Amino acid sequence: MTFFGLHFQDIVFYTLAIILLIAALRVITTRNPVYAALYLVLAFFTAAGIWLLLQAEFLAIALVLVYVGAVMVLFLFVVMMLDINLDKLREGFWNALPVALPVGGLMAVEMVMIVGVRNFGVDKVVAPAAKPADYSNTAELGRVLYTDYLLAFELASVVLLVAIVAAIALTLRERRESKSMDPAKQVLVKKADRLRIVKMDAVVENTDASANAEEVK
Repeated sequence: MTFFGLHFQDIVFYTLAIILLIAALRVITTRNPVYAALYLVLAFFTAAGIWLLLQAEFLAIALVLVYVGAVMVLFLFVVMMLDINLDKLREGFWNALPVALPVGGLMAVEMVMIVGVRNFGVDKVVAPAAKPADYSNTAELGRVLYTDYLLAFELASVVLLVAIVAAIALTLRERRESKSMDPAKQVLVKKADRLRIVKMDAVVENTDASANAEEVK
């Protein structure tokens, strides 16, 4: 089935690609961080749709569940709960522009040279063959990941472990304005350190003397 000379699958791909490009541009151009996070969620959903067209169902579902369902929701709540001073964040933006423009242009040129018609043209990329009904995309991905790309997988896990340790170290560093508790010191606290019993004589008010004084007045 074709529309305007294009197959239905091609129309879906171009539609998702346009939405993905617009959402990605809005992520970096919008001024509101909450809107930027929502545009990033839209970009993840459209990227998952493109992966479904490439018959990568497991990656598409993982993208939606992990990034949209967990990471982006957490990031969105953090952005909404924190009082972010946007004017302070924009300070120094134009000063970094002379360096950012050449670096961004160089990255764009490299991406065009790598992901171009020369390497990813219609004549270079062969359409995937039809798979049988019992074909498991997840099993095939696991086989390739733990055989051909085992070293890259282990290096990525080490990098993520270092990032987790660095994030914990940065979070737990001592700050003057923050208040923290030491569980070891709390366990060693005794009753005498927190409670002091004072013995003093009882004071009894003389009601008759007070009443006579009021009558005299």
